[in-house]
Amino acid sequence: MKTILIVDDNASIRTLVRDYLSEQGMRVVTADNGQNALYAARREKPNLILLDIMMPEMDGYQFITAFRKESNAPIILLTAKLEETDKVLGLELGADDYITKPFGMRELLARIRAVLRRIGSDSFQPATLKVADITLDHDTRQVRVDGESVTLTPSEFDLLAALMTSPGRVYSRADLLIKLQGTTFEGVERTIDVHIRNLRTKIEPDPANPRYIETVFGVGYRFSDT
Repeated sequence: MKTILIVDDNASIRTLVRDYLSEQGMRVVTADNGQNALYAARREKPNLILLDIMMPEMDGYQFITAFRKESNAPIILLTAKLEETDKVLGLELGADDYITKPFGMRELLARIRAVLRRIGSDSFQPATLKVADITLDHDTRQVRVDGESVTLTPSEFDLLAALMTSPGRVYSRADLLIKLQGTTFEGVERTIDVHIRNLRTKIEPDPANPRYIETVFGVGYRFSDT
């Protein structure tokens, strides 16, 4: 049984989402702000976190910053903010996906299942991928660059795995969005650009002049096979 942590200062949303996910066979715990969510996450070890952005005491951005120092459990933002920059900030800090309020329960469930399915589908992939100086292990979900361990979020790991599976192949942003979400949902292709930028910061010797993840202008990205 998967454990989902819902973090939102709106009691009605917490109750609505909790009851629905419980009916779907998930174990659900809740918190009303980021600080309480940190305590709950340490105690419950959730498989996935649904996180509101605007909350008292500790908002969603502050929570992500603190939580990412302790765990790479996937985070889906629940945001009422419509500005793309706010969503991008959450992704840059380490969130994996977002869904804008008001949202339908079936779409939310599909997003959750897509993320959990990605994390649990490693048995269908080669156990280890090695391209150039990068080694990716599906079993342990660990990445090493030139022998040094690199910590990635679930979405960063899955993006890198998709690119490394077919070195030299050019993926459009839409292709990569589908790799992450299973379908495009309401996803903005800018989401991929943010994850790629984060990835480059972690794996590239010089992120401004990437060696591994190349941009194919007007198309998308590819992993260098040279």
